[in-house]
Amino acid sequence: MEILRGTTAFVTGGSQGIGLGIARALARRGVRLALADIDPRGLADATAELATLTRVEPFELDVRDRTAFAAVADAAERRLGPVTLLVNNAGVNVGAFQTIAKEVTYEVWDYVVGVNLDGVNNGVTTFLPRMLGHGGLAHIVNTASAAGLVVFPERSSGYTYHASKFAVVGLTEALRRGLRDEGHQVGASVLIPGLVATRVAANSLKTAPETAIPAADRERLAELAGTGDAALARYGRDIDTVGEMVVDGVREDRLYIPTDRLAADALAQRTQALLEAMPTGRSPYDDALDTAMKARRGGS
Repeated sequence: MEILRGTTAFVTGGSQGIGLGIARALARRGVRLALADIDPRGLADATAELATLTRVEPFELDVRDRTAFAAVADAAERRLGPVTLLVNNAGVNVGAFQTIAKEVTYEVWDYVVGVNLDGVNNGVTTFLPRMLGHGGLAHIVNTASAAGLVVFPERSSGYTYHASKFAVVGLTEALRRGLRDEGHQVGASVLIPGLVATRVAANSLKTAPETAIPAADRERLAELAGTGDAALARYGRDIDTVGEMVVDGVREDRLYIPTDRLAADALAQRTQALLEAMPTGRSPYDDALDTAMKARRGGS
């Protein structure tokens, strides 16, 4: 789908990090922006910057809140016109800096999965019916992570984070397949950031509820988060490069938009391990399944 001047994009987590990089790339092309974020100060700063390039409407939004999401969508389309590009980018991670014993709580799960997965689903559920109703070309970009492809041998990023990001990859793959099978003009891509120069760890701690991250743990975790974010700043891609990658990915209708090859070796090893774990030989079920799939595709 071409990124056209005067069209409207809705970007969550748009006031900083990858979301801001994507918003900048769109603003440079004259796309009107509905910018959603939970951080009011960051939202104000990003809006002031981007408003020099295009029309911007800011919306304070917790992506876990379905009712608020729908209300913001109504307001965005009323002010800017139909949304043809949805970027579900808001994301958090606190599990990477916790011990398993600390991470295994419903509160951490609800926070991380609530933002990273439910937030994506809330965006899709809110905007996809609108896109289908408006007709014409549209596109959805969901931000996952290299941690949505593999658990790195060096260390885990926290099982809640991995779970949420693996799910976003699968959600997007299945969504794209379903849209194509039914002949809709809505595309879907999954952004797979590796190392990107953001402050995701510090920002995640800042927005985490007290129930997920008790006050007694915050100082210690803030030090760890600072170390992690410093490494991203040193080795990660800059957010503007990632923004341009997303624009190219949407234009070319690519399913996967990885920002680097961080996961390549571990993904190859994981795939090989899965293949080796599968039973050898074929069963009658395999033959029946092949026949059914060929019939579905109209083959013989």
